[in-house]
Amino acid sequence: MDQREQRRARRRALQAAYGARYHQVSTILFRHDPVGINFATNTDEYEPEVDTILPRLAGARDVADVQRIVHEEMVRWFSAATAGSADRYAALAAEIWRAWRGDRG
Repeated sequence: MDQREQRRARRRALQAAYGARYHQVSTILFRHDPVGINFATNTDEYEPEVDTILPRLAGARDVADVQRIVHEEMVRWFSAATAGSADRYAALAAEIWRAWRGDRG
């Protein structure tokens, strides 16, 4: 199995493990577009980042933890300059926290 197939298999496993939360977090990232890669038709663009964010959310205790996790992953995937300050992730983190906890509001 080559690297591309391994990434696809890992993504399918994560999607199965996290169910609707996988899609919710991907949608939230795409809508907020924290690093400017939303070109309207590439709705799966943030999936690699979701693949690394979701496993870390199990250790999140509050929205501040989610904000830190998402920012760290954006810095890791892109760069500190592209990711920008952690403050930019407050609203996005609040939405992800609600989705992670299963809040409906």
